[in-house]
Amino acid sequence: MHFQKPPDLKKIADKAMERYGFRPTFPEPVLREVNTIQDGISPQYKGSARDLCSLLWISIDNHDTMDIDQIQFCEKKPDNRILVKIAIADVDCRVPKGSATDRYAATHGTSIYTGVVTYPMLPVRLSEDISSLHPDRDRMAMVIEYMVLQNGSIQPGDIYPSIVRNKAKLVYETVGEWLDSGGDFPYEHLEIPGLSEQLLLQHEAAQRMKEARSRQGFLDLETIEASPIMEEGMVKGLVVQQESPAHSLIEEFMISANRTLVTCLRDASFPMIQRIVRTPKNWDGIVEEAAARHARLPADPDVQALAAFLLDQKRRDPETFPDLSLTVVKLMGPGEYVAIAPGDDSVGHFALAVTDYTHGTAPNRRYADIIIQRLIKAAIQKKSPPYEDDELTRIATNLSASEKAAKKVERFMRKAAGAVLLMDRIGETFNGLVTGASEKGTYARIINPPVEGRIVRNEGRLKVGQKVNVRLLKTDPENGFIDFEKI
Repeated sequence: MHFQKPPDLKKIADKAMERYGFRPTFPEPVLREVNTIQDGISPQYKGSARDLCSLLWISIDNHDTMDIDQIQFCEKKPDNRILVKIAIADVDCRVPKGSATDRYAATHGTSIYTGVVTYPMLPVRLSEDISSLHPDRDRMAMVIEYMVLQNGSIQPGDIYPSIVRNKAKLVYETVGEWLDSGGDFPYEHLEIPGLSEQLLLQHEAAQRMKEARSRQGFLDLETIEASPIMEEGMVKGLVVQQESPAHSLIEEFMISANRTLVTCLRDASFPMIQRIVRTPKNWDGIVEEAAARHARLPADPDVQALAAFLLDQKRRDPETFPDLSLTVVKLMGPGEYVAIAPGDDSVGHFALAVTDYTHGTAPNRRYADIIIQRLIKAAIQKKSPPYEDDELTRIATNLSASEKAAKKVERFMRKAAGAVLLMDRIGETFNGLVTGASEKGTYARIINPPVEGRIVRNEGRLKVGQKVNVRLLKTDPENGFIDFEKI
């Protein structure tokens, strides 16, 4: 077998960034500007913010996450209500509107995570240090409050500036396994009184909210996105992150926090940017996909019927469910940012089954969240909106475009990493599933390692979801190609 020297994935990633319209490095004016930012709490902030450092704030994220945007705390209230406080890093106070850093972030739109290298929206000194909510550091934050009722519905509460201190940086997998299986508490060594009880209370609040959204018909989708495992610049494998109760906890908390932000801006008669997923334009395609699986969906879009179908399919055939999820996502169309003028209705987020959703909880890595943070500050201070309606429309259009391009970079690098991993396995056979079959080509995802490639030989008459055996013919990391033949 012929062994090839693996290509430089960092160079491939830089080229992919440039191909899709991004700069892989920060301009010098941005770096100079960020280097002048002073760490710590400003005296002006101390004078206007609430000091909540004594609360048992925690974060749950990936083990290697450094740009921590949010931390959370819960408190039990009478009538079995749960008060949730979400602290969001105050990035706006470090990045003034119109500054060099702000202009760059507006163009970049989002941090881009390729698995090989991360391209942050904001320089690391800011996003992973000064504004990141690391444990044991006093930080400036905007706190969002809401009450979770017994039936899982929420009552939006106050939003205000605060000084907070993260008490524990926890990891998705560790927390999720404990919430799922029980056993000894995995963080006893931290010796933080009440930590396990706080986690259980947060889990209870999240479960209530998830059950309430389930009744409304949210779509429980599960797509496979394998990230490369890198060691000293080499791809050692691909890993698919498994969803867990910890992921669900953070998802529910952030959805409700974002809905609370929308309520605040709506009550202030402010314009805003919302995150939407429109009613599927290709609902007929989703109906056909369900029919192929011996299920029937109504002729008109119905989120509750689709949610019930997906739940049933997940129970019946968990192996192919991620591929069904991916098909449904493609047929629904992508999420997008839209500007909403005061008094206008929103089309809502079809997949989440909510009509009042935005992105305002991750300002270290998404520019839309900085915009929302500025609007919220003006609203609670009874000031005029810092953006005109037309300006928000332009920003929303640009953010949707930059997000689409960012996803192309990330997808390309997943393919490039997979191609590198398979370089020395030409001629081997694999079990796989057909993930696409159209005039554009026929594609299959192999099971181990979990990568997708194009079937370039004997691809006729294959259908999405069909199990196949394929032989690897060629890999081309530079172009992100993996070619198979059906056998």
